[in-house]
Amino acid sequence: MLESMNSNMNAEIKAMLLSIGSADVDASVLGTNLSSTAGPDAGKSSFFFKSGKHRVRLGINKDSPLKVKKLDKGVVIKKDGIEIVRGEIETALAHCPKQAYITLCEKCIYDCKFCPVPKLKGKVKSKDDILKIVDNVFKAGELKAISLTSGVEKSPEYEVDRAVGIVRVLKEKYNVPIGVSVVPTKESSQKLHNAGVSEVKYNVETMDREIFKKVCGDFSLDFILKALKEAVEIFGRNHVYSNFIIGLGETDETVRAGVEELADIGVIPILRAINPHPLREGETTTIRPSAERLLKLAKMTRSILDKYGLRADVAQTMCLPCTGCDLVPHIDL
Repeated sequence: MLESMNSNMNAEIKAMLLSIGSADVDASVLGTNLSSTAGPDAGKSSFFFKSGKHRVRLGINKDSPLKVKKLDKGVVIKKDGIEIVRGEIETALAHCPKQAYITLCEKCIYDCKFCPVPKLKGKVKSKDDILKIVDNVFKAGELKAISLTSGVEKSPEYEVDRAVGIVRVLKEKYNVPIGVSVVPTKESSQKLHNAGVSEVKYNVETMDREIFKKVCGDFSLDFILKALKEAVEIFGRNHVYSNFIIGLGETDETVRAGVEELADIGVIPILRAINPHPLREGETTTIRPSAERLLKLAKMTRSILDKYGLRADVAQTMCLPCTGCDLVPHIDL
């Protein structure tokens, strides 16, 4: 049940907003918005909305049932003419608030069926491009962390080595934690750790092995899991993460078993609602999960993390401290 008028956001309201995933918002309300360059949301514009202690990232879509209206102070989100929640639009200078979150390479030689990046064929940022972005966030007083992610221009090994080189330069200039999310290699964790990286994220995408074969057939789930386990040995528990997409046709029981398998090796899974992309229409099953399902799975994940002594709220970089795209255990609920 949603709270009454003028309420701050809570987990139930956030789950509802995430289940829709977008809002109709006038440009005069935004001031700034961002266009994602990574993963299933690549190429789409979005904005951050904050209310109370919660934050949500919503795509910009004039056909969305959610409508964002300006108030004398802040904004209100309405659905079917009924006020849902009040809050404020939050500035994101580099992909998310309080971080410089940068996609090094906006291309990918692999062909995961839910991801538009291989179709978009974006740019590869130079070292100077990256340093300029980070410096802008730093000068604005917003730099609490640096997060780097990347597609694959040539090979995973090439991307890891490039990330290592950039991290070394950034560590010389900025005294903030750095997180990296890349396709893992046999030596990626050790190389990244030696360069000064604080946290890593290697994405399983799904723990349903049959679905994995269909949508991520270029990769080996067993290899990713092995890399995650080795990463925990190097970076420690609570410092290794993995995106786990919800809405590819998996069952709740498969999600539960997958979350438990990841937690058992010390990895914190990030349950991410699928955002179907028009460039991938018809290539695989993509069903945006309901608010009820998102809330149920988030509560289940928190229970499993508690069982294994893991804490999502100690993360310093990347998706977990941002919270915009997901219901984060220990922060949202």
